[in-house]
Amino acid sequence: MRAIEFHEYGGPEVLRLVQAATPEPGPGQVAIDVAWAGVNFADVKARAEGYRVDELPYRPGLEVSGHVRAVGGGVDGIEVGQEVAALVGGGGYADVVLARADSVFTLPEGLDLRTAATLPTVLPTAHALIHEVGRLRTGESVLVHGAAGGIGTAVGQLARAAGAGAVYGVASTEAKAAYALKHGYDEVFRPDAFAEDVRKATGGRGVDLVLDPVGGETLRRGLDALAPFGRLVSFGNAGGGAPWQVGQPELYGQGHAVAGFSVLTLAQTAPAAARALTERALRAVSEGAVTLPVTAEFPLADAAEAHRLLGGRGSTGKLLLRVKD
Repeated sequence: MRAIEFHEYGGPEVLRLVQAATPEPGPGQVAIDVAWAGVNFADVKARAEGYRVDELPYRPGLEVSGHVRAVGGGVDGIEVGQEVAALVGGGGYADVVLARADSVFTLPEGLDLRTAATLPTVLPTAHALIHEVGRLRTGESVLVHGAAGGIGTAVGQLARAAGAGAVYGVASTEAKAAYALKHGYDEVFRPDAFAEDVRKATGGRGVDLVLDPVGGETLRRGLDALAPFGRLVSFGNAGGGAPWQVGQPELYGQGHAVAGFSVLTLAQTAPAAARALTERALRAVSEGAVTLPVTAEFPLADAAEAHRLLGGRGSTGKLLLRVKD
């Protein structure tokens, strides 16, 4: 079978198309003939030494859609030929991928494979940020960094569906701001002065919830944008800054709270909770509360081009690799 791997750390050029043995599922596993693979910023960061990849060669890809090829022992409720989406720990950039059975989801009626490939990481993350972790209440306001990205696109719509009083975004370009305004956002600010802009937009009060995938100093500045009793949720470190810490002096004054979320870590440490979260999130799609546009797609062999686009911070929405026509 075909697969995309990198054998050294570096830029998009280290991604190479290789021929590999087709994997067979073991106990509790499902083999999937991949139709589409999602491209995520975590895939881009995986090429950086010291980020998350311990051994080389490495095969990126965290989410796929396709057809069940085979099932391993002890797997119930999943049949060969079914259309599914899956969250995988890696290896999604390939003709065939193995997934744990508890991270494989049969598609609801009306959900096509192309759309399904956009969902396994983005939608549960967005749902958790608004509901389970962020705990947004009707009438509250939210500020979202990366508003024009895949998660930002979903969060804006879910916040609006949850009854948010105001949905603010942060985007790095005018084009991204214009895109975000079409997906649930009331106003979109530039990164260099977002805290000040939030204060102006809210009459000095601040927002009830800040959602931050950037980390570092941006995360710390998010505290300045919070209203009394506001919550800040970290869900990434795209900026590559040193681990961020906050203590009682920063939180006590106005009753602020800081939380974190990673759907990949949740899937590893609490798979039942991750599955229940994903099922709730998929219902939001089937009920029409959120749509996730695919703004670019590439053949599997052109994975490097997808990484260049995403890594250059010029993309909006969701990027996919087309594995099978």
